[in-house]
Amino acid sequence: MKDKSIGLELRSLNNLIKRRIDNSSAKKEIDSITGTNGWIIGFLAENADKDIYQKDLEEQFSITRSTASKVLILMEKKGLIERNGVPHDARLKKLTLTEKASKASELMIEEGKQLEVTLTKGFSKEELEFLFDCIHRMKNNVQET
Repeated sequence: MKDKSIGLELRSLNNLIKRRIDNSSAKKEIDSITGTNGWIIGFLAENADKDIYQKDLEEQFSITRSTASKVLILMEKKGLIERNGVPHDARLKKLTLTEKASKASELMIEEGKQLEVTLTKGFSKEELEFLFDCIHRMKNNVQET
């Protein structure tokens, strides 16, 4: 294990996943959507029945407040999301998809399902559960330091 680096392997896998997303048919059809925008649109679409705020994206994607803010500002400029105030707290802005993003989300959700099938091909249910456990433990280790 001395010659192997988990960090480098995860970074490499992340790059491959990002490249796959950026070259997907859904991405080609909607050129204003980056890989990160796609993940956020997918998350908002899957949680359309809930109120989602910036802090939820920060937690879900383990990103900083400033990163989330910059991404959301750009997504708003591209016409992908809207930020609307809520009656119970003037500071909160609920995130909702525009019609443009909703249409794109259908394509991206299907692409995401296909990517999951590709990523998990050949793994047993037990192996996947163990992998998720390992990943969660690594995330906790990094967050604790």
